[in-house]
Amino acid sequence: MISFPHCKINLGLDVLRKRPDGYHDIETVMFPVRDLCDSLEIIVPEEEKEATELTESGLRTGCPPQENIVMKAWRLMHETYGIGNVRMHLHKAVPSGAGLGGGSADGAAALRMLDTLFSVGAGIRRLEALALKLGSDVPFFLHDAPQLCSGRGEVMRPAEINLKGYWMVLVKPAICIPTAEAYAGITPRIPEEPLAKRLSRPIATWRDNLPNAFETSLFRKHPELSAIKRSLYDAGALYASMSGSGSAIFGLFDTRPEYETGTGIWHLQL
Repeated sequence: MISFPHCKINLGLDVLRKRPDGYHDIETVMFPVRDLCDSLEIIVPEEEKEATELTESGLRTGCPPQENIVMKAWRLMHETYGIGNVRMHLHKAVPSGAGLGGGSADGAAALRMLDTLFSVGAGIRRLEALALKLGSDVPFFLHDAPQLCSGRGEVMRPAEINLKGYWMVLVKPAICIPTAEAYAGITPRIPEEPLAKRLSRPIATWRDNLPNAFETSLFRKHPELSAIKRSLYDAGALYASMSGSGSAIFGLFDTRPEYETGTGIWHLQL
């Protein structure tokens, strides 16, 4: 079985408050970007005693295979439902440390594939509970539609956002931002208007009303990120933002943009 786990972007990201458990309450819309994806193949070996293994190709993940989220997903399903051993191969095309959720997408895809391969029939709610053990945004990737996410990111309701026909330029600079670093510079704040209301307005208004809370501190620390965002606006973007806690920056355009091409730059039609 083969699946193509795709990435996401964040449309607005408010960090509302720090919780007693150490996490932060956020509000954001996660929007699927289907044309930038990894590929994951899972095979049930003929020999039941063959050990579960993961091989990798493509971009580096920064961790050994045994610590990859795909292996963690298999261990969760094995411990919870007693599924058998598998052989898995992950080809990475979504860059890590970008705020695009590439690893989370892989983990969610592995859960769904294993559920199908072994006829577990866990159902979406139990899969969401397992996904949350892998990461706060992993449950989102069990859904294939925009979601307004709150809590740690796991509380979701459908978001009526239609970007069909728009173009997106996505830029991933040679910077990886650990999530802990991103949150260290945050001052939580509750905006005057909720995110859903601001998103309901025309895209042309998002530039002034739809910030990513991580940009303020991270742009000071990494001024090249601010320069990338500014270059997207200079190229005619209607809206540009950092995705998640970075470091990828994207711009939305109503026509095909004249923007540079090269390594770490994707031109995608939504």
